[in-house]
Amino acid sequence: MPAGDDGAGRGGDARAVLFDVDGTLVDTNYLHAVCWGEALRQQGRPVPMATVHRAIGMGSQELLDHLLGPDRDHEQDDVLDAAHLALYKQFWGRLQPLPGSVALLRKCAGNGLRTVLASSASEGELAALRSALDADDAITGATSSDDAGAGKPAADILLAALDSVDASVERSAFVGDSVWDGQAAKKAGLPFVGLTCGGTSEAELRENGAMEVWRDAEQLLAEWPRSVLSRLGAS
Repeated sequence: MPAGDDGAGRGGDARAVLFDVDGTLVDTNYLHAVCWGEALRQQGRPVPMATVHRAIGMGSQELLDHLLGPDRDHEQDDVLDAAHLALYKQFWGRLQPLPGSVALLRKCAGNGLRTVLASSASEGELAALRSALDADDAITGATSSDDAGAGKPAADILLAALDSVDASVERSAFVGDSVWDGQAAKKAGLPFVGLTCGGTSEAELRENGAMEVWRDAEQLLAEWPRSVLSRLGAS
């Protein structure tokens, strides 16, 4: 299905919760901002760090389009991507889950929901994130940028995640922390649950389609009976 198409009627009848990972389950958004900012500086294309942070959550190609413009010289893209990855790899052994992340994954799995990591990260980055979570017993599946034609805010990654566990849009939801997550969820036709732990405000998440917003996974878990995820688990 092309990017931007609605996912209604897609997949099987399984119930699933899709999770963004960076900034939602693992505390990486500001690391990414620093690493992208330094990669851009090294190539003579400095961008203010606050502007970089606002783009985190996009796929790398979409992020560079957003920061440098789609009509730029694309010859530097691979160099920038490699520089970001080399800098980011230095932190892989120190990545930390955000509060309540692992417990929320296990709560969803324990309520009969298929849990899927739906990340714009590369396959290598996603492996490092899964290692930091150490919760493979509660994860049904995972998709990365390698599984989609376009990164967020396109819907490709979310639709691939649904397909990977034979889940339907009508019986699933997506948890994320960025406006790009909200825009991707809207394009896929998925209910969007927002978390502010990645640095995006509640107002911005609601403006981009969040039907509920929590501080982090820990608060969502504490308020489980009030969440759309609880209703999915009970359906």
